[in-house]
This record gives sequence, C-alpha cells and structure tokens, in this order.
Amino acid sequence: MTEDDDAFVEHRKLIIAGSGISGLSAAIYAGRSNNEPLVFEGDEPGGQLTLTTEVENYPGFPEGISGPELIQNMKEQAERFGAEIDHGIVESVNADERPFTVTMKNGDVYTADAIIAASGASARTLGIPGEDELMGYGLSTCATCDGAFFRGEKILVIGGGDAAMEEASFLTKFASKVYIAHRREEFRAEDYWVDRVMEKVEDDEIELMRNTEVTELHGTPEDGVDHVTMVRHPEGHPTDKLDDPETEEFDFDVGAVFYAIGHTPNADYLEGTGVERDGDGYVKAKGGTGGGQTATDVPGIFAAGDVVDYHYQQAATAGGDGVKAALDADDYLENLEREAEATEIEPAAAESDD
Repeated sequence: MTEDDDAFVEHRKLIIAGSGISGLSAAIYAGRSNNEPLVFEGDEPGGQLTLTTEVENYPGFPEGISGPELIQNMKEQAERFGAEIDHGIVESVNADERPFTVTMKNGDVYTADAIIAASGASARTLGIPGEDELMGYGLSTCATCDGAFFRGEKILVIGGGDAAMEEASFLTKFASKVYIAHRREEFRAEDYWVDRVMEKVEDDEIELMRNTEVTELHGTPEDGVDHVTMVRHPEGHPTDKLDDPETEEFDFDVGAVFYAIGHTPNADYLEGTGVERDGDGYVKAKGGTGGGQTATDVPGIFAAGDVVDYHYQQAATAGGDGVKAALDADDYLENLEREAEATEIEPAAAESDD
C-alpha cells in the first residue's frame, strides 16, 4: 500500500474498531499514552448501551445515567485526550504485511501499526412488530442491566438456552412472576440451569410456556410494554405452523420482555487475518494473569469487550477490557519503536566500521 493509491487515506499508529464502552475506554487510555487512536464507530455507534434508557449499575453514577449520555460523555473524554472518532465501518483487515491494511466499507483504506477489535456483539432479535419501537422501553436484552426497573411486574423471558434460564432466575428477584417462552418442548440449557429453574417453578416464581413464540409486542415508548401476542402449537415451532388448526393465538399481559436468544459477535472483518475465533464467532484472546491478556494470535491485533466476552457482557467489564487492550497495545507499539530505532542504529554502526 502506498500513498499513491487512490483509496489510501493515511497511516495511524492505532485503530480501534468499535465505539461502545470497550472501544471508548481503550480510546481514552490510548489517547493519554499519545498513541492518537482513530476510532471507527461501526454500524452500531455507541454499541448496545445506546439501547438502554437508564444505566444504574455503571460505577460512579449513584443516580444512574442514560446509555446514550454515558457514551457521549466517554466520546468527549476520549477526544479530549487526542482520539479521533469517525463514522466508518471496518470491512476487512489484511494482516499479511506490516503495517496492517484496514479497508473500510466505503472503500477508504488505512494502514495501522496496531488494531484493537472492540466491535462488540449484537443481541439477536426476533424481527417482529413492535420490536424497534419498544427496545429500551420495556423490551431489553440484558436482565442485569434493566431487571430492577420492572419490580412487581410480570416479566416474559424468551429463549431456551443457558442465558434464558440464568436471566429468568435473576429476574425473579424483581418480578411478581417470570414466564419463559420457548418454541420447543425441550430446553437447550444445561441440566444445572434447568434444575434451578424447575425449583423456582415449584415455588411458583417461574412459569414455563413451552412450544410458544411471541409474534408481536404491544405498547408505547411512554408507557412501555403492555402485552404481547403469542402463538402455541403442541409440536413446537408454532410460527412455522400458523395455518395449522392446532396453532393457538392469544394475547398475554406482561410488563416487560427480555430477549435471551443469544448474541452474534461483530468480528467478520477479522476473517483471514489469522485471529482465532471460537465456534460461535467470538474472538479468542490470550488471557492469563500477566500483561498481554487481550492479545490475539496475531501480534499487533488486540480484542476487548463483548467481541471476546460471551459470558459477562456488562458495561463495566467491557470498560475494563478496553483499558487492558489499550495498555497491551501501548506496550506493543513501544516495542515496535525500540526495534525500529535498533534497526536504524545497526546500519549506521556498520558504516562507521567500514
């Protein structure tokens, strides 16, 4: 890549893909380390936190703060320390040569000495009517984030895996009753979680709605979720059998709905780089107890936040990941500079010997 190429924009020491909590935390630390990071917002600017109307569990805000406001504050803080934030979406990364080549969705091309993948994971949704209007207003994808807002309400959890069982169990702390809707008869969750849920079923804290799916959410942003439309079929997968006479459609009153049907990590742009990912697409970082915990299998590419974390997926843990990634990247960049300086000195010494 040369600056004569029409698409080439510029070279940067550090590029950060993602502008959620992890990306912006990395940008703040990288900026303070004089690494002048360039942050690309991606196709979900601000990450999942922008879908949360009130954040009450992020440290330092005793009265809570809205998700969009927290993200905006962090952007301003990162820019104060020299970070540049761009609306671009990373399309691909070429790791065959150094520096890395980063190609954007609009065709622009950058080079970078180091990259932090902080592009998060997108919560899977159902694509049903009412979803877009009520996301963050009674519809949520994070029980630990939003459960406390619905004390005394009937809460519906959608899903049948470990996440659904765990979220439903957690929500019993607040709900008058929790309902789990699953499109099959059998749950996919591990026995441990199914056993925990069944204990709460016996205590009348949870009710199971097997072979049942939600087809529409009803309510308003002002008043939240009012009720949902559901379908049920004795053999499961009722939305595939809407014309079957055995499929029953009914309305069901609830005060909140939580999706627990999984997340999709936003890491396809790393395909072909050599960065290892697990079967679900999450980036594998080195981990461990010393430095370099956020390093991937490719030297110079680091990963932080929900693109790595398939378990905790909290704003505070994502922020900590971002900080670690920035520190790891700074160590890597300093080593690059030292190696470059040593390379410059060696030829000069050889010439003087001649």
